[in-house]
Amino acid sequence: MNCKKRIFDLALCFPAFIVALPLMLVIGVLVKIKIGSPVFFKQKRPGLHGRPFTLYKFRTMTEQRDAFGRLLMDSQRLTAFGVILRKTSMDELPELFNVLKGDMSLVGPRPLLMKYLSLYTSEQMRRHDVKPGITGWSQIHGRNDISWDEKFKYDLWYVNNHTLLLDMKICLITIDKIVKREGITQQGHATMEEFNSKITKVKNE
Repeated sequence: MNCKKRIFDLALCFPAFIVALPLMLVIGVLVKIKIGSPVFFKQKRPGLHGRPFTLYKFRTMTEQRDAFGRLLMDSQRLTAFGVILRKTSMDELPELFNVLKGDMSLVGPRPLLMKYLSLYTSEQMRRHDVKPGITGWSQIHGRNDISWDEKFKYDLWYVNNHTLLLDMKICLITIDKIVKREGITQQGHATMEEFNSKITKVKNE
């Protein structure tokens, strides 16, 4: 399955990357003008089996800090142009490079933050039994506008049931979700609330 999934990823991702390259160049120039350098947001994220890799996205926030040198809240640093990139999901186009490198798959659980790894239950940690994806089962079932409990439920269902046919279905539904701009943010947050182990552990006790 892993070999077939990799072939599937390359068969779709390589032509998509070539087609999107001119658009990415334009976006890169606009990010440079409207937000500044660096153009790309780079961050270590957990990949297959929790191994870290560098995730690439277009930058959508400034580096504004308070009087004590601390970064302001995401909602305060998110720029108007960044909002456009997020609403259209164009900020995630550089992740096609992550797929070509083999760090990610087109479809899989979204790569979250490294600091969350120590908070997961053994069951939640199973979301790393497959490569993270640009889109996934939880993305087409609410994306950021669902609870953490629901997100893990969908991610683990995918881990247990993923097939190439399912991946194709998720890719097609994702296009519809992007066009409709559904689930991009959670109400009251720039994306969604930070994960806290108490959010899901309380429900499981």
